[in-house]
Amino acid sequence: MPPISAINDFVVKFANVNGSGSASANELFAKAILRMGVPVSPRNIFPSNIQGLPTWYEVRVTQRGHLGRRGGVDLMVAMNPQTWNADLQEIEPGGYLFYDNSKPLPASRFRDDVHVIGVPITEICNAAWSEPRQRQLFKNIVYVGALSLLLDIDRAVVEELIGSQFRSKPKLLDSNIHALQLGREYVENHVAYPIGLRVQAADQVGERIFVDGNAAAALGCVYGGATVCAWYPITPSSSCAEAFQAYCQQFRIESETGRHLYAIVQAEDEIASIGMVVGAGWNGARAFTATSGPGVSLMTEFLGLAYMAEIPATIINVQRGGPSTGMPTRTQQADILSCAYASHGDTRHVLLLPEDPHECFEFAAAALDLADRLQTPVFVMSDLDIAMNQRLCAPLQWDDARQYDRGKVMGAEDLEAGREFGRYLDVDGDGIPYRTYPATHPDKGGFFTRGTSKDAFARYSEAGPDYVYNVNRLLKKFDSAKALVPQPVVRNAARPTANGVIHFGSTSPAMGEAIEAMQADGIHLDTLRLRAFPFPEAVATFIAAHERVFVVEQNRDGQMRSLLINELGIDPSRLVPILHYDGTPITARFITGEVSARVGAAKVTPIHHDRVVSP
Repeated sequence: MPPISAINDFVVKFANVNGSGSASANELFAKAILRMGVPVSPRNIFPSNIQGLPTWYEVRVTQRGHLGRRGGVDLMVAMNPQTWNADLQEIEPGGYLFYDNSKPLPASRFRDDVHVIGVPITEICNAAWSEPRQRQLFKNIVYVGALSLLLDIDRAVVEELIGSQFRSKPKLLDSNIHALQLGREYVENHVAYPIGLRVQAADQVGERIFVDGNAAAALGCVYGGATVCAWYPITPSSSCAEAFQAYCQQFRIESETGRHLYAIVQAEDEIASIGMVVGAGWNGARAFTATSGPGVSLMTEFLGLAYMAEIPATIINVQRGGPSTGMPTRTQQADILSCAYASHGDTRHVLLLPEDPHECFEFAAAALDLADRLQTPVFVMSDLDIAMNQRLCAPLQWDDARQYDRGKVMGAEDLEAGREFGRYLDVDGDGIPYRTYPATHPDKGGFFTRGTSKDAFARYSEAGPDYVYNVNRLLKKFDSAKALVPQPVVRNAARPTANGVIHFGSTSPAMGEAIEAMQADGIHLDTLRLRAFPFPEAVATFIAAHERVFVVEQNRDGQMRSLLINELGIDPSRLVPILHYDGTPITARFITGEVSARVGAAKVTPIHHDRVVSP
């Protein structure tokens, strides 16, 4: 089998043991390629324990800018004996297997159609270091050094990154540079290099930045005016609250007085954290919590209170595999229904659906505005794939002239002038009442905050007409939100087609590549990327314009499809589910195969290396 040959277009996957120190070395590898001007899309697939279980780090090198997972592996760096057999099977025919051959393996452990590269990493490290922990840690840098020569990665770039990381620790700097050189020297003297996979300097990164979604969302909360964060640690959202704290320490401390202009509370549980957020929102602060599916389950009673009492709250939900504990370190889009209808009774909540860290930044800030404008909880529906993996995206931008939208707030002057105030009175026909902040006026504008039924003036009432008035007004308010939320993005195919695709969130990068592949095979699809719920009018228009619409999502039950059917009254037969839910990020190959099979294609168009691939 001839070896795969490709320049700036291949997938490298590292198979390691969690806790072995491999994470920083693997990230160093990805960043070195990025520094050479070649886009990369790394994904960390890690276990929910601290040490000992398998972990993988997949790096897609993609000069064309395809940032979704492709599927398949061209070079496997197999450093974990526990997963050897499964890792070997992932390699594409003609691909490469890099491994530590300090202990020779029989031929039966390999594949005839895979090209093997053995480097005695353990022997090299045992000869260079005597301390066991050093031997373990420097294995990772040794294989980065070997790979840098095999793939023609600029040595100076790697050394520069190491220098930046250990600038304040010269002993570690020298040791890491030495380990890098040991790996390169072995390849130089014993292995044919470079191999068929090569990195060639380019200029395809441009002004894009490399950031994870949790950090971007946290910064969006800072710029969006959040002053209160109450949270309880839960994977994969914890780093969002931690990043918010770091940014507040940088941007929210008065230089002259040292006064902290923020409050961050790590609560005793998720129930307490959402209670604090709702309380802060009632008091006029912009407040948010970061959580995941199990946390949302615990928060539903307070969410119902905030919905019924009309109190702003922002919830950043970083979705993971469920139900129950599920797969804490795997990604899914499986909280759509539980968030859209969180709490008992008739509720509807606003959901924002970012596709990348850039939109995590934008939507976090927008959610704070929307929560104030609509006086209701607003969810930012991120997921582990976006939140915990660094992604190339457009630079984060903020207009310093932008004003926060605090919504309908009646001030002391209006009250003093005798303007009528009814806390739940719809005076503009959009379902959104006016509110007052506490202590706005000494004797006007006060009200009793109720989660119970009440009349338009916040007086307790069990009268049917009062209840119907309020819940119908809440529905009108939700309808008004359709024009306020981020609108969907529609892309028309090169030629008219009766088939469409709806997708959202982290599915987007793989979807873009899949659309290109199917178009090359004569399968043309219009696409609509959802960015929010409630669904703007353009969504129903898009569905009505097509005989068949595929709904691509990462959960078992087709939750977004169900939401579309329920909210828009769509004939279920017109919405075809394409579902991926094994916990790994969806791939372009999966989408291409599933959709192509349903439109009657005889084969799947190759995505890479001019090979026909299976779904």
